[in-house]
Amino acid sequence: MSHEQDRAKERIAAELDRSRRRSNGLTLDSLDDEDLLTQHSPLMSPLVWDLAHIGNYEEQWLLRAAGGREALRPDIDGLYDAFENPRADRVALPLLRPDEARAYNDRVRREVLDTLESVNLETAPAPRNAGERSLLEAGFVFHMVIQHEHMHDETMLATHQLRRGAPVLLEEEPGFALSSPPPAEEVLVPAGPFTMGTDDDPWSYDNERSAHTVDLDAYWIDTDPVTNAAYLRFVADGGYRDPRWWTEEGWEWCQRRDAEAPAFWSRDGDGWSRRRFGRVEEVPPDQPVQHVSFHEAQAYARWAGKRLPTEAEWEKAARFDPATGRSLRFPWGDAEPTGHHANLGQRTLGPHPVGSHPEGTSPLGVRQLIGDVWEWTSTTFHGYPGFSAFPYREYSEVFFDDGYKVLRGGSWATHPTAVRSTFRNWDHPIRRQIFSGFRCARDAGRD
Repeated sequence: MSHEQDRAKERIAAELDRSRRRSNGLTLDSLDDEDLLTQHSPLMSPLVWDLAHIGNYEEQWLLRAAGGREALRPDIDGLYDAFENPRADRVALPLLRPDEARAYNDRVRREVLDTLESVNLETAPAPRNAGERSLLEAGFVFHMVIQHEHMHDETMLATHQLRRGAPVLLEEEPGFALSSPPPAEEVLVPAGPFTMGTDDDPWSYDNERSAHTVDLDAYWIDTDPVTNAAYLRFVADGGYRDPRWWTEEGWEWCQRRDAEAPAFWSRDGDGWSRRRFGRVEEVPPDQPVQHVSFHEAQAYARWAGKRLPTEAEWEKAARFDPATGRSLRFPWGDAEPTGHHANLGQRTLGPHPVGSHPEGTSPLGVRQLIGDVWEWTSTTFHGYPGFSAFPYREYSEVFFDDGYKVLRGGSWATHPTAVRSTFRNWDHPIRRQIFSGFRCARDAGRD
C-alpha cells in the first residue's frame, strides 16, 4: 500500500473519530434519555433518531456498499430512511433507545475501521463526468459519510436551539482576530467569466459538479454580512409592517407568522434580546444577523435599495482571483480552513463579530464568506450543466427546481470538512431555525 493511501486512511479514521465524538457530545453526553426521545419541535426529529440514522447511513454506505458486507440490522433501515419518514412523524416510530443506538453505532464503527484497513482507495484524478466516479475513488464514500454526520450534527444543534430548558452546551472562548473597518461597505466585482463548480474536489457532492464557465455583468456585493445593528434599523423602520418590501408570498408568510423580528428575538423594554441555547442575552449589534428566512432577507434587501446576490454572484465573490483568473477552493486559497480563516466547527455557539478573521478575506476583498452564517441567495436549487446524480438521486436531484433556495458559505455550526466555496446548501424559503443570514448585492452603475 502506498504512503499516499496510508495518509488518506489515517485522515479518514481521524475524521470519523472527530465526527462521532461531536455527535455523542450533542446527544448521549449532554442530555438524558427523556430529552433524547422528545420531539422538541415538529420541524425537527427527536435527537435519538438523528443519532441512530447516522449509524445506519454509515452501515449502508461503508459496510454494505463499499465493504461488501452483510447488513447488521436490515430491520431498522425503514425506520431511519429520511425520505420515507417526515420529521414530524419520526417520534411515533419504534426507534432504538439511546443505549441501543450507542451500541449499534459502536458496532458499526468497529466494523468500518476494520473495512478501512483492507479497502483499496483509488487515487487517480476524478473524471470530468461526476457519474463516472467510483465510491472509493480518492476515498469519496468515506468523505461523504463524514460530511453527512457533521451535517446531522448541525441539524442537531438547530434542535438544541429549539429545545426549552437549562443550557447544556459549552463553548470555547472566541479567540479570533479583528480586522480594521472595511475600506468600503461594498466591493465591485468586475464583469467577465469565471469557473463555477468543480470537477476534481475529492470531497465534492454531485450538485457541485461539473465545473462550467459563467459570464456575469459587473455588480456590487456587501463587504460583510448584514449585522444585527443594520437589521434592527429595518425592524425599527416598520419593515415587518410594510408590504412594499415583501413579495406576495413573503408578505403572506409574514402576516401568517405575525413576524416582527428574526426567530428567537424578543422585545426587551426599548431594545431586543435573543434566546441562544437556553441563555437569554442582548442582541449583539456587531454580529451577523441569523435565524432569518429567505423572505426576511429579501425584504431587508429591498428596503435597503438592494437585492440578494445570485448563487453565481456569491461564488464569484468568494472564489475568483482577478490576478490569476483562477477560481480558488476557499476565499483565501486552496489551504483547508483554520480558526484564523473562518468561524467554523462549533467553536462558539454563534457568529463572530463582523470584521473577524481577516485572513479569510477573498482576493476581491469580500469578508466572512465562509462560516458564521449560511447566506441566502436568490437562486432556486438546480443542477449544473452536465449534472449526473451520484451516488443516489435523493441527495440532490429530487430537490431540484422545487422552490428550494440556495444558501452558501456554511455557518459557525458547520464543520470545516463539510464546507468549501463550491458547497451548496438549500432549504425552503420559510425556514429560519437554521443558522442563516445574508449579504446584499446590487447592479453596477446604480447609485
